[in-house]
Amino acid sequence: MAHEELFTGETMGLKDLFGRVFKPQAKPETREIAAVGLADRWSTYPSAGLTPERLSEIFRLADQGDVARQMELFEEMEEKDAHLASLLQTRKLAVLSLDYEVVPYAKTREDEAIAQFVYEVLQALPDVEGALLDLLDAIAKGFALAEIIWEVAGGRARVVELRWVPQKRVTFVTDLKPRLLTPESPWQGVEPPPWKLIYHRFKARSGYAPRAGVLRVVAWMYLLKNYALKDWAAFNEVFGMPLRLGKYDPSASAADREALIRAIRSLGSDAAGIISKSTEIEFVEAASRLSGNANPYQVLAEFCNREMSKAILGQTLTTDTAGATGTYSAARVHAQVRRDLVEADAQTLAVTIREQLLRPLVGFNFGWDRPSPWFRFKLTEEEDLKALSEVYRNLKEIGVPLRGDQVAERFGISLPPGGADQNTEGGK
Repeated sequence: MAHEELFTGETMGLKDLFGRVFKPQAKPETREIAAVGLADRWSTYPSAGLTPERLSEIFRLADQGDVARQMELFEEMEEKDAHLASLLQTRKLAVLSLDYEVVPYAKTREDEAIAQFVYEVLQALPDVEGALLDLLDAIAKGFALAEIIWEVAGGRARVVELRWVPQKRVTFVTDLKPRLLTPESPWQGVEPPPWKLIYHRFKARSGYAPRAGVLRVVAWMYLLKNYALKDWAAFNEVFGMPLRLGKYDPSASAADREALIRAIRSLGSDAAGIISKSTEIEFVEAASRLSGNANPYQVLAEFCNREMSKAILGQTLTTDTAGATGTYSAARVHAQVRRDLVEADAQTLAVTIREQLLRPLVGFNFGWDRPSPWFRFKLTEEEDLKALSEVYRNLKEIGVPLRGDQVAERFGISLPPGGADQNTEGGK
């Protein structure tokens, strides 16, 4: 939000991230409002015995504002499905691996001093990368929260910690804005004080926050995949080992038939046994029970995996390569799609950090009329050095003068002494 919009006219108040008007504060709220206790570790495990009817009911409750069971389900989905966990980890760590910077709002001495102060506060935070990872959980669940733990000392307000708030501690029952559930208000929740929470939203699609996360989209694929894996496990338990079928001659005695049964049983446990020449043991493989050579359970599970990859990464070639026939050029296009998602995720998180963390940090310490510095992730584009070398060669051939130090810096190579000032003329 631009600093011109901070003041609201006659009331001379400010608007926080929820659009609430409040008077400029001199000090932040330092008490903890979202204390996480041991009870927050508990879960109702809604994925146990999950059916389409139960999944629909969980979604209906979330649509009415009660998001606790949906958030517990999303936690279990990420814990139980290795492929899904890998996709979400890839999406989050792609942003977390980027370096960040704090850039002055303008090139003035005061703005540079503000930016330096803000950068030092961020650098002093314990586990700031973990806090950013917590906020990136909004990609999966639609929103994420972190409580700002403030400290006022020596006339300065500083952030000493960004503490994760579980999404199941939030309700939207009475408002479209998040309210914190507390022991005193376990149903309607309480409104958080201004500048006490960072509320990061991710919009995989337009609409209301609990329906915006990518896990809402892939939940049905998760359910179908679970059915496929359960049926596959049951099939392997029954038909995983070949059926041992004993055949005996009609004239075989009862003792011969009993010996044949013991031999079949010992083959299953000891893999050894003896039988009469007049009897026969046949091993019937379970493969014939499947349709051709295709395993329908595996086919369904792989289909669900591909659909999850499309929903979360926008493509499949960077994750699903089993039986793939894609080309190198197609893989490059898919990697670029993933790159676009990384840039969008980084930009969205940077806006949240600037508007909800840097803004109050500047307001409490330098005045609410001062603009906030910019928070940015450093996005570097990978360059094809071979193609770039051909560009330089063509420039040289048409006579464009090139400085040796500039070329060396672009390619990351060192020059011999005295080579920095040399120009390379066309054809020379």
